[in-house]
Amino acid sequence: MAHICLRAPAKVNLFLEVTGKRPDGYHNLATLFAKTSLTDILELEAEPAQKEELSLTLDGPQSPGLSAAQDNLALRAARIFEEHFSLTLRAHIRLTKHIPFGAGLGGGSSDAGTVLLGLCHLFDKDPLELLPEAARLGADVPLFLYPDTFLKGEGIGELLTPLPCHTPSFWAVLAYPDEAVPTKGVFQRLRPPDRQAVLTSRSNLDKLIQCLCQGLPPTQWQNLLFNRLEEAVLPYIGSVRKAKEDFSALGAVPLMSGSGSTVFAVTPNRQLAEDLAGRMRQKGRKVFTVHFGGNRDENN
Repeated sequence: MAHICLRAPAKVNLFLEVTGKRPDGYHNLATLFAKTSLTDILELEAEPAQKEELSLTLDGPQSPGLSAAQDNLALRAARIFEEHFSLTLRAHIRLTKHIPFGAGLGGGSSDAGTVLLGLCHLFDKDPLELLPEAARLGADVPLFLYPDTFLKGEGIGELLTPLPCHTPSFWAVLAYPDEAVPTKGVFQRLRPPDRQAVLTSRSNLDKLIQCLCQGLPPTQWQNLLFNRLEEAVLPYIGSVRKAKEDFSALGAVPLMSGSGSTVFAVTPNRQLAEDLAGRMRQKGRKVFTVHFGGNRDENN
């Protein structure tokens, strides 16, 4: 049985604007994704079979409370792969979970996308051929079929443009307030911005992308970080609001990722990130120190 071991990275949204509501009830976005060094570990064994046998084992510090049943996104991704390429598999997936659930970090989507990547590697298929099917699993899943660190997202987040950013690796501290935020409720509370606000946001997003692609340090662009969904989370979810206040009290420039609940602050280098993480831990915060780009592992 063929075997592969891959890392499934967490993402943050360095920018997120809601540009309108669609007829299907979903919202169009303009967002900037950045993959981080916080990862789940995925071990995958698979071979062709006469009868489908798909199984999943979960472990790791963030696995309690998660289900390994057949509706898990990782197993659904394996079935999507089978259907698209007309294959029947015997496969086992072992996921070691480090990414918190419901944290705005795309953990479940990353696991699903990485299952697709792993199966494509084992069976010599092109993962980008699976983009439409990946979007059926979730709006963020296509993100993890690309090797790039930074991608601009449009549509519901599934229309992706990899960015040629060769910026030096910068760092961030992620604070998870031990509370999941259901995405559906966030969008139900959101009051859509007016047209002028959206135009301003799009301009700021373009400026942020330009800064990243020029390799400028965070001190020159962190004022452009933005998340419209904060308006529908911070007044209602006290734990997220307090996490952002704790960062601000330490002089950081914090931002919520996705629809929450993780709040993060970027730093130019590892030392500053570790110093900030230490001060957040003194406040009783669960934090992860991560970088963007490079191959170093910071699953701490």
